[in-house]
Amino acid sequence: MQGDPVAPADDIVVVGSQIRGSSVAAALPVTVVGQEDIAAIGATSGDELLRSIPQLGDVTFNASYLPNSSNAARGDVGSVNLRNLGVGNTLVLLNGRRVVNHPTSRANENLVPVLTVNSNTIPAFGIERLEVLRDGAAAIYGSDAVAGVVNTVLQTDFVGVQMEGQVGFAEDTNLLETNLNLLAGTRLGDRGNITIFASRESRTMMRAADQDYTASDDKSPLFVGTALEGLTLIDGRSTITPWGVFTTRGGVPVRQGSGAAGALVTSAAGVFHIQPTTNGGCTTGVPSNAAICIDDGNNTALGDRNLRFDQTRAYNRTILPKVERYNLFANGNYELTDTLEVFGEAAYYRATTNSIQSSPGTLAAGPIVIPASNYYNPFGAVGSAGRIPGLNTPEGGLDVTLTSYNFSDFGPNIVDVDNEQWRALAGVRFNLFGIDFESAALYSEATVTDTSTGISATLLQRQLGLSTPDAYNPFNGGNLGSPSLADTTLSNQAAIDAIRINTTRRSKATLALVDLKGSKADLLALPAGNLGIAFGIEGRRETQLDDRDPRVDGTIQFRDSVTGFVNPSDLVGTSNSPDTRGSRNVFGAYVEAAVPVISPDMNIPLVNRLEFQLAGRFEHYSDAGSVAKPKIAGAWDVISGIRLRGSYAESFRAPNLEQVNAQLVTRSNTRLDPIRCEAQLRTGAISSFTNCTQSFATTAQRAGNPNLKPEQATNWTAGVVLQPTFLDDAVGRITLTADYWNIKQRDIVGIFGEANALINDYLLRVGGSSDANVIRAAPSADDIALFNGSGIAPVGRVLFVNDQYQNLQPQTVSGWDFGFNWRVRDFGIGKIVANVNAAYLKTYHLTPSPGVQTLIDARAAGTINRDIVIVDGGNLVRQNGKPEWRVSGSLTWSSGPFQVGTFTSYTSDVDDTDGTVNGVPWRVDGRTTINLYGQVEFGDRSRGEGQHRFRIGVRNLTDKQPPLATSGFLGSLYTPYARYWYANLRSTF
Repeated sequence: MQGDPVAPADDIVVVGSQIRGSSVAAALPVTVVGQEDIAAIGATSGDELLRSIPQLGDVTFNASYLPNSSNAARGDVGSVNLRNLGVGNTLVLLNGRRVVNHPTSRANENLVPVLTVNSNTIPAFGIERLEVLRDGAAAIYGSDAVAGVVNTVLQTDFVGVQMEGQVGFAEDTNLLETNLNLLAGTRLGDRGNITIFASRESRTMMRAADQDYTASDDKSPLFVGTALEGLTLIDGRSTITPWGVFTTRGGVPVRQGSGAAGALVTSAAGVFHIQPTTNGGCTTGVPSNAAICIDDGNNTALGDRNLRFDQTRAYNRTILPKVERYNLFANGNYELTDTLEVFGEAAYYRATTNSIQSSPGTLAAGPIVIPASNYYNPFGAVGSAGRIPGLNTPEGGLDVTLTSYNFSDFGPNIVDVDNEQWRALAGVRFNLFGIDFESAALYSEATVTDTSTGISATLLQRQLGLSTPDAYNPFNGGNLGSPSLADTTLSNQAAIDAIRINTTRRSKATLALVDLKGSKADLLALPAGNLGIAFGIEGRRETQLDDRDPRVDGTIQFRDSVTGFVNPSDLVGTSNSPDTRGSRNVFGAYVEAAVPVISPDMNIPLVNRLEFQLAGRFEHYSDAGSVAKPKIAGAWDVISGIRLRGSYAESFRAPNLEQVNAQLVTRSNTRLDPIRCEAQLRTGAISSFTNCTQSFATTAQRAGNPNLKPEQATNWTAGVVLQPTFLDDAVGRITLTADYWNIKQRDIVGIFGEANALINDYLLRVGGSSDANVIRAAPSADDIALFNGSGIAPVGRVLFVNDQYQNLQPQTVSGWDFGFNWRVRDFGIGKIVANVNAAYLKTYHLTPSPGVQTLIDARAAGTINRDIVIVDGGNLVRQNGKPEWRVSGSLTWSSGPFQVGTFTSYTSDVDDTDGTVNGVPWRVDGRTTINLYGQVEFGDRSRGEGQHRFRIGVRNLTDKQPPLATSGFLGSLYTPYARYWYANLRSTF
């Protein structure tokens, strides 16, 4: 992995400059990953390949991220995040032109939907080289090139047939991968070539039980002997369990016995839950099952922690999905005349994934009333099978609201995701007036079909209303032997089948592009050399469509047959999300110049060579206005072998189509309601905030904003390149590089966030007011009891939080890149090449918005509790997915038919803020891994017998597991397995 590219051939354009054959690229910090590097890494997918580059940040879109809802991208997807600046800030090119985005979004750290190019659409097989420009390049390439550019250059002009097969497995897991690759090419006379390469990858499913750190939602056993031992924050089991929580309609308390003197069965607010009789606090039994009972109130008390649902253990859910992936590429070129050439590209990608996720659960924003007529209703009509004797309820019974419940007897949710992407490009190269021109038309399309099983709220309530044994029974409890596992007291199959449905989300993104580029490396002869120039125009159209299932987008709504309440979502456990569609047209024009100022033959002391790159680009967006950005870069060779280089650039990123066009994005996340924690702390119900259990599924209603402005950035770099050529004869060619970089962004798109809104509501309520964006229910009798004696006015549960995307706080990110390349002199023992690439993150400072700063000040002043976690910005280095150091190194030895290579990767420790206690976060240790391979080649292709290569390798030789985090492991930094073995056979004819 080279810190900088070798000097390009005259007809090659290296990423960062459009001037064909110019040496101006020497002023730019570029990392080049060649075929030998790819072999040492041992990557089988684009995601694995990009993870190996230290300058690439955390991978938030990844295969191990498998939410139970289709509200976020899942399946075979990987994101690109250069400098950890955030998904969407890196421009991804294929053979120098844009790649269509993956059409399904995911919320970033700022809780806004972001889109990425899917790194898995680019296979590790068939790559000539991977170029990473570690510098802002909006002045050359336009929007998104804030952190830099990743350009994949595919093999061309291949002649012959090459077949390759590989099999690999991860030790102590069920993970098995097979790869089949084909590369074929032929000449078209002496004027052209067609090259085709195809790959197929198959991976088995990896299940939770394969590793102890993924086996359970309750991570407590992993933290024995640490500062987190005994704390509830490492118990990730859900309070939405098969042991249902219910509320009588209208909050009517129920008693057993005569009149007001009867014993309360429910709380004063009519709340009750089902539990095993072995738990304390039973108020009455359940006629249908002597082993379960009713207890008053919710199931969140410390004595009921055994009722929390361990979704991961219950279903041995998927950690990495089963994958079938296909990639097909073709490129061709043909010279019609000596000055006219046509060329084209075609690409097709398809991947299908299958995973097993948890059964669906209810949301606070989607209450469903169980009619009194339900056959199993314990408060049903007199004479019904489920009614508890001796109640003070009306003869006709009481309706009951299903407050919190997981439909575990429904079984796990089966998720199938089908990703498809294709690309077609046709172009022409010609020379006119001594200028090399290139023009191409490109169209690309990406689609995702996400299908999963689910439950219809309408069909569910219909089944709940039955007065026969075919009614669905939510009152039968869960697993008596292991209460936190899957339900073993099932409803009858007819009821389950009656409510089961399949839902589908279809997403589509398109990119249409036409460009014309001109380049002349010797436009004018200047005293120091030739003035080079490049210019071009580009027009593109981008579209995005997110077509949600009719039961989610509001087409099929749930109308409660008892109360008349309307929920726009009919899919249990999924928030309402209307369809989103948007499009934009973009026109761009750029100009670039390579200006030599001083050359070696001028014999100027301490200035062996001096040259500059000057560039500027104008772009107009049909929905975001116009921008124009400059760039200047320079390289100063003090003497031969010592080069100083630097650059200044301005960049921008237009808001993506979903941020602009989304009508309503409803999301439900588990959030702490801190005002309730404060009340419990004051009354002595809990000893500290870290033991507060007042976390609930909280619905945020976020809206797109057509008035969003582009995010703006300024970038500058300064570096040195050392090549001590006087050592060439003694030890070989050595290159050392060091570059400092600094990026300042402003107008970053974000939201205040429902977690911050609840903290702000906490702050305002202790002062006697409230946050108008936090919409709450009226306080129930239980709520009033919780606040009694706290001195705080009682509040009800949160119904939803209003929010909107907006241009918010600025951030500054800076760091150092270091590179070392040593091509060892031939001492008769073979060819040896060593590389080291290191990235040091010095600063990642997110300036808090005024609203968040108010919360930080209140925490510092003691107005709100010091243990409250605020997504507050500040210096985020070492937090979560932002390690301070990432280093990779490779060493390759080859002699005759033999080759041995090793690749080492180091990631430094990070702080896991989800494990913060007394202001101190949990430390996730750093990790070093070593990959090793050996290969031998045999056969002679020139004699027609074919050339063969056999390679055997291991990734993570020392079997280092991912470091422990509160979630088990950090999927954005690590893969959920350790040592991985593979064998590869390639034959070329």
